[in-house]
Amino acid sequence: MATWVGLRVIHVVVHRLVYKTVSRTYQIRSESAIKKRVNTIHNVLYSLLRVVGWLVAALIILSELDINISPFLAAAGVAGLAFGFGAQYLIRDLIAGLFIILEDQFRKGDVVKLAGISGLVEEITLRKTTLRDLDGIQHHIPNGEISTTSNFTKLWSRAHLNIGISYDSDLEKAIKILDKVGQEMAQDEQWKDYIIKPITSLGVDEFADSAVVIKVLGETKPSKQWDVMREYRKRVKIAFDKEGIEIPYPHRTIIQKKH
Repeated sequence: MATWVGLRVIHVVVHRLVYKTVSRTYQIRSESAIKKRVNTIHNVLYSLLRVVGWLVAALIILSELDINISPFLAAAGVAGLAFGFGAQYLIRDLIAGLFIILEDQFRKGDVVKLAGISGLVEEITLRKTTLRDLDGIQHHIPNGEISTTSNFTKLWSRAHLNIGISYDSDLEKAIKILDKVGQEMAQDEQWKDYIIKPITSLGVDEFADSAVVIKVLGETKPSKQWDVMREYRKRVKIAFDKEGIEIPYPHRTIIQKKH
């Protein structure tokens, strides 16, 4: 009981200390970024302290029962030595996890791509990272297998789209519509808090088989790019239909020879 109470107290104290420390070093970040960093560090520290706490409690209980704990300590030392010879991968994972957390590569709640898998970071420990992908599948990735980290939601996110119009459509008119839709969204009460830089056209990006492709770009709050892009696509389609701008689809012409 005392151990449980002690761990609850440690849980609160560690959370407050981590929050104060992160708040001082994360002054330029948003409250959401601070919260992610706090949760990540707190979960790792508390997990370590909890293991140590229960281990100490178990040794104290054994001592109170007049059970000699020396053999247990000796056995633990021998087991630790034997375990160490086969623990290269575990040590690799722990070291990699330590650097991931210290370097703030990603945090709990970020959307990342690790070891070829994209998803939401549900948990980070020194040994592994747990992701949940769009299909709801949970992936457990040993930190030692993470060679490249791609974070889609660090500080800010980018709304990046290629929009095709038919070769018969008015190009200048289409570009004006794309810019207008981006500006309207940036001023919309429902969306303006998500948008850092309005989506604007960068010009013609490609002459595709069936379309002139226009690249548009904007910046959003972390993890809001997908919501913003979905709404932007919808508004562009409505505006194009209204103004007679065609969004083409592949055409195929079949010529039948007469024999």
